[in-house]
Amino acid sequence: MEKGKKTLQQLSALKAKVEGFEALENKYEEIYILIEMGKEGEDKELLDEAKLFRNEFIDGFEKLKISTLLDGEYDKENAIVTLHAGAGGTEACDWVSMLMRMYFRWAEKKGFTIETLDYLDGEGAGVKSVTFQVNGENAYGYLKSEKGVHRLVRVSPFDSSGRRHTSFASCDVMPEISDDMDIVVETDDIRIDTYRASGAGGQHINKTSSAIRITHMPSGVVVQCQNERSQHSNKDRAMKMLKSKLLEIRIEEQMKKLAEIRGDIKEIGWGSQIRSYVFMPYTMVKDHRTSEESGNINAVMDGNIDNYINAYLGWIHSS
Repeated sequence: MEKGKKTLQQLSALKAKVEGFEALENKYEEIYILIEMGKEGEDKELLDEAKLFRNEFIDGFEKLKISTLLDGEYDKENAIVTLHAGAGGTEACDWVSMLMRMYFRWAEKKGFTIETLDYLDGEGAGVKSVTFQVNGENAYGYLKSEKGVHRLVRVSPFDSSGRRHTSFASCDVMPEISDDMDIVVETDDIRIDTYRASGAGGQHINKTSSAIRITHMPSGVVVQCQNERSQHSNKDRAMKMLKSKLLEIRIEEQMKKLAEIRGDIKEIGWGSQIRSYVFMPYTMVKDHRTSEESGNINAVMDGNIDNYINAYLGWIHSS
């Protein structure tokens, strides 16, 4: 039944792509006919209508083009995103909360759903660290572009002197592991600790030591989950997260090997600074890998990051 369900999902996704392509073909023919009729009848209204359809066609074409770039082995999977505050104290924790909101708004616009798996409040304000899962087709394919260090430059609201501050937050993205992926974790290689959950999570939070932390000793990877109501459920979820992280490490190693074979001079960017968000003395968001930039920083912080994701997908395929 599980295999049949996945096959139906794949079939549905392929049908959607074909239908999208056919809709673009029809739109193209409609524009062509409107232009011909407008020319023959010298009808400005028909030509204006053709311009409107042209813009719709270009938007649809760009979306379809990007979808063809999501051809990685794990691109179709859900994404597990972890944000950590870096240098900058309270300001950095506030920066994590801003990034979290940005990704939540982006997911909302895509029609994706969010599950918060782990959450740790900042000492003064904001969020020290958070792990959440984005559920939706190709969520990992899109969000893998966000992995790295995000840099904020602004006048801090927490500085009474009104000085400009630079803060950092790291973003880690991994695909949700599927049951049929061959990731084996030996029992002797892990240590499991329990602790009381903290942060957002409802009335059950802090009543029992239901939160789970798993340490994979050979790799040093640590994952934790406090979202579920029972210790058993958190353990299952954390084990799945661990396998996803080990899969991500495998993907990184494969990418590094490919880069060596191709002789790439470009930095792969795992864990390095990828994007700067400048609020002061000017407003700009710039991606340092693709040089994609925007002066509308408020729109970016409101979840409008598709231009950066699309630029990254085009850049990685041209490497």
